[in-house]
Amino acid sequence: QVQLVESGGGLVQAGGSLRLSCAASGSIYTINAMGWYRQAPGKQRELVASITHGIDIKYVDSVKGRFTISRDNAKNTMYLQMNSLKPEDTAVYYCHALRTIIEDGGAVHEYDYWGQGTQVTVSS
Repeated sequence: QVQLVESGGGLVQAGGSLRLSCAASGSIYTINAMGWYRQAPGKQRELVASITHGIDIKYVDSVKGRFTISRDNAKNTMYLQMNSLKPEDTAVYYCHALRTIIEDGGAVHEYDYWGQGTQVTVSS
């Protein structure tokens, strides 16, 4: 099992910055990918940024150059630094972890874990 606890959301004016944190606990050694998703009212949840095997980083086009995802393995924490925030970034942000278990026989099992979500509101 993996537990994810987010923090760092809040209200900020357009152009401002926020840093989200996601603290992981439990069987974290089996986590091979983590990411941040967001869901705005009336919209589908979308992947904002992801980091796989600690080195493969991807961003949705709308946040490239403004958001930075990082992972501190010593603290078992993932971050999302959000700069130059825009009103359209307003959403509930969720931390996600993908845990992969490979059995001796070669069978692969993947498990998804989610944080509770943290609200980010950007005022114009």
